[in-house]
Amino acid sequence: MTLPTALTAACAMFVIAQLVVDRLQWPLARMITKLGASTCFVALAIALGAMESRYGQWVLGALLLGWLGDALLLGQRSAAFMAGLAAFLLSHGLYATAFAAGPLSWPAMGVALLLAVAAGFGVLRWLLPHTPGAFKGPVLAYVGVILAMCVAATGHAVATGRWIVLLGAVLFAISDIAVGRERFVRSSPTNHLWGWPTYFGAQVLLAWSVATP
Repeated sequence: MTLPTALTAACAMFVIAQLVVDRLQWPLARMITKLGASTCFVALAIALGAMESRYGQWVLGALLLGWLGDALLLGQRSAAFMAGLAAFLLSHGLYATAFAAGPLSWPAMGVALLLAVAAGFGVLRWLLPHTPGAFKGPVLAYVGVILAMCVAATGHAVATGRWIVLLGAVLFAISDIAVGRERFVRSSPTNHLWGWPTYFGAQVLLAWSVATP
């Protein structure tokens, strides 16, 4: 088994363990499993040669911010959540920069923009009524940045045929819906059941994308 394959498998096992300890409400074990999975996707990008290309460096920066965001979101305080939100907002921005730095299909981005606006309107119409006033601005900015990332990923994927980029971006956006529902709408173990696999799956796919810049 190669190192990248082993790191991918380790990340998957940490995620499965995290779902178990979340259910059992073991805070220390939750911290270990979550940061263990995050460390695996950062190490995966490095093992795949992220430092050898500009694209890889942008993606590695995004993954490191994801690790930081994961650590911050372990806390329950509003300040920690806001800091985690900022880390992930910057992470999405770095991903968008990585995608936009390569070839782009502008017609595909035009179609993606229309779909993103429609999706963003639907999500915000559902989420904002449940969002406290202090969080409305940051949530609006966050949704805008992640949709921009998805639009850039679409243009990059269509232009290059690197569909792993688009799949990773879309899964990341889906996982954020679970975070919003957990934080602002309804706290439930169900949010973790689909939120964690889509989030870590997205990060692993985007880490793998550095192998074919």
